[in-house]
Amino acid sequence: MFQATGAASPAPAHEAKSSSGGSTVQRSKSFSLKAQVKEMCTACQKTVYPMERLVADKFVFHNSCFCCKHCHTKLSLGSYAALHGEFYCKPHFQQLFKSKGNYDEGFGRRQHKELWVHKEVESGTKSA
Repeated sequence: MFQATGAASPAPAHEAKSSSGGSTVQRSKSFSLKAQVKEMCTACQKTVYPMERLVADKFVFHNSCFCCKHCHTKLSLGSYAALHGEFYCKPHFQQLFKSKGNYDEGFGRRQHKELWVHKEVESGTKSA
C-alpha cells in the first residue's frame, strides 16, 4: 500500500539514529538533567516537594506547616487572612482586630498614628 519514495524523511530528534558503524542517541532539547531549585518552607525551613507545596501570598509552605499564628490550627487557601507576612484563621483575625479596633495594636504592633504624632512634635519643636 505504501511505497518508499526516493527522499527519506528525517527522523525526529528524540529517536535513535544510526550512522555508519555506530549509533548515537539525541534527546529532545526540553529534557534536562539539571537539578531543580529546591524550595524551602517558610515555617520550618525544610525542603518542600511539589506534592506538598502550598503558596500563600508568595510564601511557600508544606500543607501541614500552613497554620494560624494565634491558635496553630491548619489553614487552607480559603480559610486564612494575612497581615504583615503573618497568617491567621479568619475567626482569630476578626477577634484580634476587634480587640483594639485597628490592625496594629490587636496584632502586637505600635499604632501607626503614633508615628505621625512623633513627626508632628519634632517638626513643631524645630520650627519654634
